[in-house]
Amino acid sequence: MTRKKTRREFLRESASVAAAGLWLGGGPALGRARAEGSPNDKLNVAVVGVANQGEYNLNNVASQNIVALCDVDENLAAAARKRFPKAKFYADFRKLLDQKDVEGVVIATPDHTHAPATMMALRAGKPVYCEKPLTHTVHEARQVTEMAAKTKLATQIGTQIHAGDNYRRVVELVQRGAVGPIKEIHVWVGGAWVGSDRPKDTPPIPKGLHYDEWLGPAPYRPYHPTYLPKTWRGWWDFGGGTLADMACHHLDLSHWALGLRHCCAVEAEGPPVHPESAPAWLIVRYTYPPANGRGPMKLTWYEGDKRPPILAQTKFADWGAGTIFVGEEGMLIANYGEHHLLPEEKFKDYKRPEPFIAKSIGHHNEWIQACKGGPKPLCSFDYSGPLTETVLLGNVAYRSGQRIEWDAKKCKIMNDAPGAEKFLRREYRKGWTL
Repeated sequence: MTRKKTRREFLRESASVAAAGLWLGGGPALGRARAEGSPNDKLNVAVVGVANQGEYNLNNVASQNIVALCDVDENLAAAARKRFPKAKFYADFRKLLDQKDVEGVVIATPDHTHAPATMMALRAGKPVYCEKPLTHTVHEARQVTEMAAKTKLATQIGTQIHAGDNYRRVVELVQRGAVGPIKEIHVWVGGAWVGSDRPKDTPPIPKGLHYDEWLGPAPYRPYHPTYLPKTWRGWWDFGGGTLADMACHHLDLSHWALGLRHCCAVEAEGPPVHPESAPAWLIVRYTYPPANGRGPMKLTWYEGDKRPPILAQTKFADWGAGTIFVGEEGMLIANYGEHHLLPEEKFKDYKRPEPFIAKSIGHHNEWIQACKGGPKPLCSFDYSGPLTETVLLGNVAYRSGQRIEWDAKKCKIMNDAPGAEKFLRREYRKGWTL
């Protein structure tokens, strides 16, 4: 008699076929294969980065089987290891990806290791949930987006606010023309991730920290506590300042509401560019090409202590972050948790459209269910890849001091912008290439 395959055997073979499909011109994705098994079974999840934001992600997938944990800091990982004693532990995600029973990978590392970890996981046939920004560079975003499309595996970026009811109601108002056709958009956040000159002292590497693995693809530099565990965002080699940290959350609302994808031009202003670290403030002006029956769209980003001048005309000038849609018939202001139609007197009797965007089952759960054969998550890489590219082009414009005219189809700067090209990509240390 022929022995019937177990569900685990079936999934492992499907993952192998998905990975092989990279060379054979396609193959069944893990999520689709799983639908033929038992979709109510728990997913075998590996979590890369298990402290701070990683702990938040771990908590949100803890309903599944946590079969592997990875963190470069054994001290920070101690709590997670105690909580999930049966999970295998790694300090190097490259070794974790060889674990055969892993069916999905959650990545919550610093920005500079997002793309290597994500690409390696996709090549191994494993669905990926990756924190924002999806990648550290523009070219990485394009490569990851294309790889996700090729493998057809379930993907999701960590723009968790996308799953909230508030964003959904804002999108409905914009798309139903509550304030008329949108003329321009203003987005702002407070605070800043700022680095400094590179430290000259070289303290010893703390016990339990696998510093070489933390550096990953970045150029080698001596350990210093000013880089980690949280302050890496202020250093160009590891992060992209406040823009890279927060813009995927806030531009997500505009991209969703108006169907925006790649920008076609971007320019930026800020303090003098530091070769090592991100600025204390930044203003970035994005232009999007005509689409969906509308003309070109202007979106301006403000960070640090900068604010859109139009905000002073409202009673919400004390908001630390938000978005203003400026329409021909009024304005719509929103943050993570609330929104208002302006001027309020004009809209006091406004009848809101019936909700047409369904309530989310949960941002992480969207990905989990997609891994099991459910619907594609709303922030899968075909959506969040272009979003990430647009965000990161702001830093390219700032660091190069050039206005960038962008050909998204060719993934190329089209105007004469000396010195800008080098900021689209990075060099990788041996063993960490995509």
